[in-house]
Formats: sequence, structure tokens, C-alpha cells
Amino acid sequence: MAAHFGRRLYKGAATTAVAAAAVAALTASQAPGVTVDDQGRQTATGAAPTPDVNADGDGAATGNSPYYTDLPPLNSPDPANPAPTVGTPASRTPAEAGIPATVLDAYRKAEAELRDTRPGCNLPWQLLAAIGKVESGQARGGRVDENGTTLSPILGPVLNGSGFAHISDTDHGAYDGDTTYDRAIGPMQFIPSTWAWAGRDGNGDGKKDPNNVYDAALAAGHYLCRNGWDLSDDGDLRSAILSYNNSQDYLNTVLSWLEYYRKGTHSIPDGTGTLPSGRSDDSTGTHPEPSSPPKATPKPHKPGKSNKPSEEPGKPGGGSPSPTPPSTPTPPSTPTPPPSTPPTPTDTVDHLQDAGTAKLTAMAGDAFTDKISTRAETKAGKAVAKVRIRFMVLGDTDATFSGGETVATVVTDSSGVAVAPALQAGEKTGDFTVRALVVGRTVSGLDYKATVTERAADTLTRTSDAPPTCTPGGEFADQVEVSATYKGAVADKVAATATLIKSTDDPTENDKGPYFKDADGKPVRTLKDLQTDAKGLLTLPKLYADDTTGTFLLRITTTGGATLTVELKVAAADTSAEPSPSPSAS
Repeated sequence: MAAHFGRRLYKGAATTAVAAAAVAALTASQAPGVTVDDQGRQTATGAAPTPDVNADGDGAATGNSPYYTDLPPLNSPDPANPAPTVGTPASRTPAEAGIPATVLDAYRKAEAELRDTRPGCNLPWQLLAAIGKVESGQARGGRVDENGTTLSPILGPVLNGSGFAHISDTDHGAYDGDTTYDRAIGPMQFIPSTWAWAGRDGNGDGKKDPNNVYDAALAAGHYLCRNGWDLSDDGDLRSAILSYNNSQDYLNTVLSWLEYYRKGTHSIPDGTGTLPSGRSDDSTGTHPEPSSPPKATPKPHKPGKSNKPSEEPGKPGGGSPSPTPPSTPTPPSTPTPPPSTPPTPTDTVDHLQDAGTAKLTAMAGDAFTDKISTRAETKAGKAVAKVRIRFMVLGDTDATFSGGETVATVVTDSSGVAVAPALQAGEKTGDFTVRALVVGRTVSGLDYKATVTERAADTLTRTSDAPPTCTPGGEFADQVEVSATYKGAVADKVAATATLIKSTDDPTENDKGPYFKDADGKPVRTLKDLQTDAKGLLTLPKLYADDTTGTFLLRITTTGGATLTVELKVAAADTSAEPSPSPSAS
């Protein structure tokens, strides 16, 4: 598999003849775009590891940690018989099709929540099951408590660059217990720096625990649904899987299990699942924890036989070898020091510097016109290219980057500058912070203040020219409707107030004349909390008149300073009529 910076990790045996046959058996109902290569492994047409420039988090949710390489068995699940029954052949329901009950429930609940919150993603729970299978063997066979938390932490190997990616500590050991390097954690194997922004509370206990299968499954679902990906689309599906672990072999393995689980699964008791054996970093089948090398075992003495060397060279039981004259001892040579590893671009970054970012202000619902630009520099102020910069939206805000994400990772260009995606304001007004950090290195972050202001209008116009009129004690026939715009564009969802005022010089509320009615039918002459609709229109409630006649004023104001005054006339009905002409004399 591809390492954190494009290196290859240690890799064990990828397949066996049985595994190859198992994959070949899946081809009859593969997802579109999925084929089987000449080794029997699933491949995806046109799939390739995600380039660093598109990497999110640290290039992958797992930091490209090792994974289980076991492929599905030859016998596929039977959807018509999802669980074994008396008399059902075992081959109809392979053990591998069983998923521990709590783990399976976590996958399904994550799918249900994302169906509501991100319906365009079309996340199947079987994809979470496939990833959970290759990452942790379904939480080590479902060894979780009643709340879904693993009975013991699931940790990947130390990511110290020795055969694996090099990721220095980012969580001070809070999640993985290692204050020097990071390790992938939990049933879905998130690295701490990714969990810091991708973590979710899936079981509603108020915590985001990577060792809880509900939290981890929901976080994995959100991670796979970012960037506007639609997982019913083959290209988006492959991109999402590769973003989780940037390896072609990983992609093929996950696709194999995805198809397998789509054909049927069944629930098994927690703790009874089997742990896969083959791993991408060790063909001996070790678990995610690193193991010590086996000690050499002395060869046992066999009865009736001597452990001495053969007496004749090259012949068992022969004579002893001819003596060899002693050789002149060779003086020990000075050991050659191991070659030093050249520093990566990330290692040379000393600080971050603003690269000319303008004032970040936008109206609620609008896109920010300016983008954040950050420059990575050495201690001497020299630009550093090819460094990942993570931008994170912080604070009480619903603002996001384009695409709906609150975190984006961008690689610096040749001038050392990383430009964050455009910010999109939500409906919450006020200030928030966007923080820029160097991925993989502990240097001070750079904070940018951004402000979301209320939606505003600068112009109000009536949609009708007819003057509103009414008789004393009557009801105005037409409701007042106005159109709001801001710089010539429709001003939707703009707050407005309507008040019946005393005069143009006295904007206080009038105590006589036309009025609105409240929910109890009582007269009110000021309406607050009004809002224009999606077309920028505001239609006021019906107006009524008391017994006072004359010309009255209705003033409408909006956020942003738009003001419109409408004249209302209350006059007695004209009862005079011209006399009819006399009938002509015959």
C-alpha cells in the first residue's frame, strides 16, 4: 500500500489461489466498473491512488496504516437465507457473512443518519462494513461492550517512518497513548489528526470516541461523504475509498467485501466473529499491535543421533574434515554510519505567514468574495513548497468551505502559498475563526477572523401602484406587498419591520387610524420579525381602519437601511350620485 508520502509500506502476501477463486466467483454481480484481474483480484477501471494535491486530512483517514488483506470466501451469502437454519448447508451462509450485532447496528444507524443529513451521498452501510472488515476485522470480531466501545483499544503500528508513514504526535497521546508518534486508533482506524475534525458522536453520549463503533462508523460515513461525493457513482465511490487509504490494493480489497456484503449478511453475537489473518504489513497475520520478532529456538537432539558435525565433509556420518590452517585475523573496520535521511519540506517549515488575505466579510447565505492565502516559510523566511496546510473553521458558526466541509487541506505551490477553498456563509451571524496549520509538524497555527453579517436590502419598491384605501371601520381591500433588492439582486430572507407612524417627521407609532390584528384579533400598529421570501417579496397582513378618516403613513424598514413609506387613505364612502336624466316626453 502507499505510504503517507507516497512510499510503499511493507507488504505481505496479497492473495492465495483460494482467495483468487473467491474473487472470481464475485464477478457475476460486481458493481459497474469493477473487473477481475489476472491474479483474481478485483480492480476498478481507471482507479488510481489519490494524488497528494487532493489529499484530505493527512492524505488518508488512516494515515495509510496497514490493513487486513483477506478476501471474501468462494461461497457468497444467500440473500434468501441470510441466517443459517436447521438443515441449511453451511456453504449457504459462510461465517464471514456474519457481522457482530452491535457493529452491524452501528453501520446501519450511520447509514440512516446520513440518509437524512446527506441524502445526495447515497452511502450504503455495506461500504462501512467492508471498511470495518479490512481495518479491524469488525472491531476484532465484535469485542465491544453494550455501548459499542471496544473492550480494549485497537491500535495500529507506530507511524515512525520505519516501514510506515512518518506522522509525528498530534494528540499528545490523548487517543493513542503515544506522545512521540501517531497511531491509527479504533475499529475504523482513524489517525488522531483526522479524528480531531472528523470525529462524531454516533451513540448520543456527548462524547466523540474513536474506540466506540457507533462514533467511528458515523465519522467514517461523514468522511466518505465529503467533497460532494455521490457513492452511487463509480468514480466518486473509488475516490472516497482511496481517500480513506491511498492504495490500489486497498481499493480492490474493499470493493470485494462491499460486493460480498451486498449479497447478504446476518447478525451474530458480539465477540464471536473471526479475526482475519493476512495483513498488508505482515503475512504472518499479526494483529494491529506491533509484535516482537520471534526468538531463535535451538534444534532439539534426536535420540540415537549425534548433533556433532558429520565426520566426512558433505557426507552424513563421514570422517572429520581436514584441518584448515589458521588465517590471519582481519582488523575490525570502522563501522559506516547509516546515511542520514534528508529533511522533508514539512520538516523545514518554521512558521506560517499571511499571504495577502483581504478582510473576510460576507452576508448570511452568501459566498465570501475573498479567499484565505497562507504562506509556509523557513526560519529565514524562504518559501516552502509541497507542504500540506490544513484550514479549519472554528467557533459558533455554520459557515463552511465550498462543498459543505469545515476542514480543507491544500498543498503549498512553488511560492509556498496555499489558498483555501472559498468560504460559504451560513445563517448564523457574528465572528468566527479559520485556523491554518501545518500537517505533520508542530508549529504555531495562523488564525484568520471572519464575519457573517445579517442579510440586508438597500431598496424597497411596491409591486402595485394602486393606493390602499378603506372606509372607516372597514377593511383594506388589498394587502401591501413590497419587493426587496440588494445591489440590484433579489434580497431574500431579509428581516423587516412595518410600523404605522404619526408623520414623516415623527416615526413613532400612531395611536389611531389603520391597524393590523394580532393572533387574538386585537389592534397592533407595529409588526416585527417579518422576512422577505425566496423571491425577495414581503406581503403584509391585512390592514383594518378605525373610525378616524384621513391620510396615514405605513413605514417599512429592513436590515441594511432600505425604507419605504406607503400612504393609506381612510375616507367615507361617496354616497352622492348624479341625477338620472328624465325620461323624454312621448
